[in-house]
Amino acid sequence: MNISEEAVVFGFAGEKLVGVLARPERSDDVAESELGMLVVVGGPQYRVGSHRQFLLLSRKVAAAGFPVFRFDYRGMGDSSGDKRDFEAVSDDIGAAVDAFLTACPSVRKIILWGLCDAASASLIYVDASRDSRVAGLVLLNPWVRSEATLARTHIKHYYGNRLMQKEFWLKLLGGKLQVPRSIRGLLKSVLLARSSAGPQDGEVRSFQVRMAAGWRAFSGDILLILSSQDYTAMEFLDYAAAHPEWSALVGGEKVTRIDVSDADHTFSDAQSRVAVEDASIAWLAGLRARLGMPIDEPHC
Repeated sequence: MNISEEAVVFGFAGEKLVGVLARPERSDDVAESELGMLVVVGGPQYRVGSHRQFLLLSRKVAAAGFPVFRFDYRGMGDSSGDKRDFEAVSDDIGAAVDAFLTACPSVRKIILWGLCDAASASLIYVDASRDSRVAGLVLLNPWVRSEATLARTHIKHYYGNRLMQKEFWLKLLGGKLQVPRSIRGLLKSVLLARSSAGPQDGEVRSFQVRMAAGWRAFSGDILLILSSQDYTAMEFLDYAAAHPEWSALVGGEKVTRIDVSDADHTFSDAQSRVAVEDASIAWLAGLRARLGMPIDEPHC
């Protein structure tokens, strides 16, 4: 299916935000789309994404019949204003949802697609807004990092793996390993891993707590995609396993989990990228059917 792309400029709080809408070309003999996808950008990136990931994803999903909107937060890319981190972009996401539905009025439900701290930002947005227009979430390698979670991940996945490596023992026995420094690093990780990351009474809720609250309150479907070779994904799974409330959420009946083997954090190789694109499209098609929306290839 052929697609078209157009720039969309919208405002919020006196600032100019810029996005790109990709959509199937218009046709008189097919139904209009009622389901679209909003790409939430993660990290210090703009709407194209690392190795053009978001651009390529948007075009492929649009060619499969779903309108896609990707945008720059305030202070990033072509958008004006001050830069802010993922914990403070709920207003930007809400403004983007409004702009998306205005530019593509046939869309009445959307899914949020986010990688790393964009997955976290999506859950925080759901917690803050309870936006009924959001029918689904695609969460890739969600970010839950704190000093304690990172230390636990290093102990379990880094130090554990090092002990099994021949190169480590050759360096140790050959006197090429700086033992005191390595021991200090390990002890520091152990102390951090044993520390509590939870907020005390009267403190602001941590972003992990806000993420869990958003997930718990969300009644729609969730696609969880994890990289097998990514410390962020390992850290997320370890965090979920250590917190019963998270374990119940990740294993929920409305959650579909896909593990992409040999993939790095951003699914940068072509095989991993295509796997993510195809999984997202198949899940979108299933969600559209579950929502009772027209199954004809749509357009805006």
